[in-house]
Amino acid sequence: MSEANSTVFDVAVIGSGVVGCAMARRYTLNGAHTVVLEKEPDVLDGASKANSAILHTGFDAPPGSLEQACIASGYREYLDIREALGLPVLKTGALVVAWDKPQLEQLESLLKKARQNGVPDVRPMSKAEILAQEPALATHLLGGFSIPGEYLIDPWATAHAYLLQALANGAELRRNAEVLTGVFDGEIWTLSTPAGVVRARQVINCAGLFGDILDQRLLGQSRFSIHPRKGQFVVFDKSAAALLQAIVLPVPSKTTKGVVLFRTIFGNLAVGPTAEEQDSRTDASTDRTTLQGLRQKGIEMLPALARHEITATYAGLRPASNEQDYRIITEPQKNYISVGGIRSTGLSAALGIASHVAALNTGAEVRYAPLSAPAIPLPDRLSDYHERDWQVAGNGGIICHCEKVTKREILAALDGPMPPATLQGLKRRTRVTMGRCQGFYCTPALAALTKGRLDPALGEPDE
Repeated sequence: MSEANSTVFDVAVIGSGVVGCAMARRYTLNGAHTVVLEKEPDVLDGASKANSAILHTGFDAPPGSLEQACIASGYREYLDIREALGLPVLKTGALVVAWDKPQLEQLESLLKKARQNGVPDVRPMSKAEILAQEPALATHLLGGFSIPGEYLIDPWATAHAYLLQALANGAELRRNAEVLTGVFDGEIWTLSTPAGVVRARQVINCAGLFGDILDQRLLGQSRFSIHPRKGQFVVFDKSAAALLQAIVLPVPSKTTKGVVLFRTIFGNLAVGPTAEEQDSRTDASTDRTTLQGLRQKGIEMLPALARHEITATYAGLRPASNEQDYRIITEPQKNYISVGGIRSTGLSAALGIASHVAALNTGAEVRYAPLSAPAIPLPDRLSDYHERDWQVAGNGGIICHCEKVTKREILAALDGPMPPATLQGLKRRTRVTMGRCQGFYCTPALAALTKGRLDPALGEPDE
């Protein structure tokens, strides 16, 4: 047996979405020798690559649910660690806005739910108060309430920071390593992947959209089933961001939080998501009719959007399950935990989910102790509302002028401990080519910098 195959990890985390990244960080800081197995060539290639990037308080989560507890815990931990990890937070607050009478009638129950969920600073607001705060909103709104603690964050740098801290403290990442089969001998799991055999005492299934399929492969059954839900977004030009200060949330339904108006931490303004049930776990395509409808919906709520161009569109898939709450299920006799049905709140709840799961232990013998002085990696700095690398001397010049991405940032990503294998991975690390021109001007310079560093079959920039 090779040395790599003879290594026995304490924990194998399967999946490198935001929950898997947070899980790897938590177990590594707890002292576990951790390996992350990702079936794609890059991290965040599944559900976590597309979301609204809002740090939620959990004000509207079902009271007493596991989801609510994990959001509240994750929210607190994020704010506790954000300065140390260099994670940006844009303290915008949010407004829940009622646009018709049925929605207006639901506000009181939502306020009550928020207070039950430990969010006491929510405050009812009249139509006049809302328009005084957000004068660009459409005047047909009827009322609402404020949630001061809802913030905007960076969805990619956040997950990257979690995983990079795990790697800096001894964790390992294996990509193109889809777990195909696995056998548990009563003490150790032996997992077969295209990247080789991996052995671990404990398995944490964070496979997101494929979580139930992985359970079937490793356990022979799954106690939940994933029902993918697509959310499409439209992103308006950076000039539109001045129209709005707070996040504008709709009155949520049973299946979705609804269409949100929000600035992004990258300086744009976005509208979305939709909530479209589908069978495909991989189809994150957009369609013209839906995007036109989203644009119109945004204009109905914020009329001045009609004067602003759309910079980009995207879609993401949420791993909804057959139940509304998270499906975190332990198999103590097999040292296995399945983390499923994390839906749309995974970014906010990821740290809380990781702490909750680590506390379960699933019967695995604990052979490790928390790290006393864990290493902290350098952060990605992509927020338009915080200091950027282009403002710091010696950056090598700006390559992508739309997003102000420097040569130093691109090379740091390519040469770092988690180098991207694809152009999409590089985009998430730097935002290169993601601006108004969508790479029209910067692609030749980018192609020269990345030559031989990205897989052409997986999206290397073409000169």
